[in-house]
Amino acid sequence: MSILKEFKDFAIKCNAVDMAVGIVIGVSFGKIVNSLVNDVIMPPIGLVLGGVDFKDLKIVLKKATVDKPAVNLNYGQFINNVIDFLIVVFSIFIVVKVINNLRKLSPKQ
Repeated sequence: MSILKEFKDFAIKCNAVDMAVGIVIGVSFGKIVNSLVNDVIMPPIGLVLGGVDFKDLKIVLKKATVDKPAVNLNYGQFINNVIDFLIVVFSIFIVVKVINNLRKLSPKQ
């Protein structure tokens, strides 16, 4: 069996197509979650904390010089990424829980 025929058989199988669709939806969902965190969740939290924008929170390890940029520890962006991750994980948990409940309700075939 030639490698092209094997690849064609793999690409046409339902699993490969489902995986591709899942990846595209996952990337789009990631953009939505990123916007939710950066544009909806973090601004009110920053306002409550005294007008702080989390993206700007950093520790300067070495100040910039004329010929070298500053070296920063950007922990604010890390906080945003952790919140992104938690929202994605919680959303996936809810979706899986709903699917499992629907499976329990459907009659066995």
